[in-house]
Amino acid sequence: MMPAPLVRTLVLWCPDWPVTALASGDGPRVSPTTPLALVEANRVVACSAAARREGVRRGLRRREAQARCPGLVVVRHDPALDARAFEPLVERLEAVTPGVHVLRPGLCAVRVRGPARYYGGERAAALTLLGILAEEGVAGARAGIADGPFTAVQAARRADPVLVVPPGESASFLAPLPVSVLDDPEIAGLLQRLGVPTLGAFAQLPVGDVRDRFGVPGARLHALAAGADSRVVVPRVPPPDRDREVVFEPPLELVDQVAFGMRVAAGEFVDALTADLLVCTSLGVEIVAENGDRSERVWLHPRSFGAAEVVDRVRWQLQAAAAGSSLRSGIVRVRIYPEAVDALSSHERGLWGGGPEERIHSALSRVQSMLGHGGVVTAVVGGGRGLAERRVLVPWGDRAIVPRARGEPWPGHLPPPAPATVFPVPRALEVVAADGGSVTVDTRGRLSEPPHAFAFTARPDRSHRVAGWAGPWSVQERWWDAAERREEHRFQVVDEEGMAWLLLLRAGTWWAEARYD
Repeated sequence: MMPAPLVRTLVLWCPDWPVTALASGDGPRVSPTTPLALVEANRVVACSAAARREGVRRGLRRREAQARCPGLVVVRHDPALDARAFEPLVERLEAVTPGVHVLRPGLCAVRVRGPARYYGGERAAALTLLGILAEEGVAGARAGIADGPFTAVQAARRADPVLVVPPGESASFLAPLPVSVLDDPEIAGLLQRLGVPTLGAFAQLPVGDVRDRFGVPGARLHALAAGADSRVVVPRVPPPDRDREVVFEPPLELVDQVAFGMRVAAGEFVDALTADLLVCTSLGVEIVAENGDRSERVWLHPRSFGAAEVVDRVRWQLQAAAAGSSLRSGIVRVRIYPEAVDALSSHERGLWGGGPEERIHSALSRVQSMLGHGGVVTAVVGGGRGLAERRVLVPWGDRAIVPRARGEPWPGHLPPPAPATVFPVPRALEVVAADGGSVTVDTRGRLSEPPHAFAFTARPDRSHRVAGWAGPWSVQERWWDAAERREEHRFQVVDEEGMAWLLLLRAGTWWAEARYD
């Protein structure tokens, strides 16, 4: 079988890209002269030029790097940030030369034949693309041109700023390079122990012996060392634009007008996802007013959004923004976009329909569309010491976001079982001792007298005698903040009729918080 022809490839390399991406993102602002290292799994994956001057290198353990450079600033590596920061550069390059292949963030390749013809030669094409990167604020980028991506990458790493390896001379260019550039530490280390330190020496070994000793991966690296890199440059396929945007001219003042204007866009939005066998499970809505005010929110769905549900979310967001005065003028633009999608096959209805659960969801969604986003809620148990804190109301269709973790210890919390009836507003009452005096709790949580009876303020003529009681469970929170300080004591009390109550003493006042039915 004839070997695949080698393709002339241009590689653009942005040195220390993770450091550059960190400086362009929301990370810590450090001076260019400050030594900086990004670590992952306790090893350095990238470092600044200032850190390299102090002896810091990739692959060093964090402690060793700090020993070489005591003033080293260590930041955790974020690969997602690298990719996000590199995406605008790729889009800028694609505007002038199609077919960009991203090898990794900070390193991309293109077939050089087309750009060379357009810009008047391979070197001219490389200088043009480097100029575009410089316009985008990327300094020190380099370009390498050779037969195949591997050789072009090695040329880019040794370029100043452009290095062109003539056709057919890849093997001679690669021959003096160390085997460590193969980016396979296990095979490279074994080759060095066997006395094969360079790519040229490795390429001279019989391919059959290499395959027998190292297997298919070794044979592939052997071909790279010989300059026979037959890999092709695969152009990046940009993701389809699934956003839908509606511009209103003149601006609209009424919520119903904006919602009506979004009906067609919502239908196109859902139909486009369905055509790609996808559904939207997390929807982003961005609303812009005439005076520049902006409202942006991500809506969640337990299943997937339909067109009517998309319109409802736009309406609800407009209503909430109007109530909160975040949008103070007419609406000029609304954009909807999928924040998260899922396979359509995971949301297909069963052969006999969705059953009672789907009918319940449809009915509650219709009620919610009439009452508003917060008109239908479900209760979720969260964390905290008090009953009001543990009850989290979640609008129907949203995923529960609990502000306090339920599994935390929460010292001072009410022991189980929890009361069945929690009063929306605690009921004021008075608790007295046997001698008729008021029952209080001192700073150490000790009762002044055992509780003998209690009576609600609304019904002072009806007294409940205490047959048994337990407590107090004292809570002291934010004692250092006079405005937010909270101190209260809870008691479980059983009256003479066998009814159990949860009583609360706060700031010298007794309250009935719940009842054990």
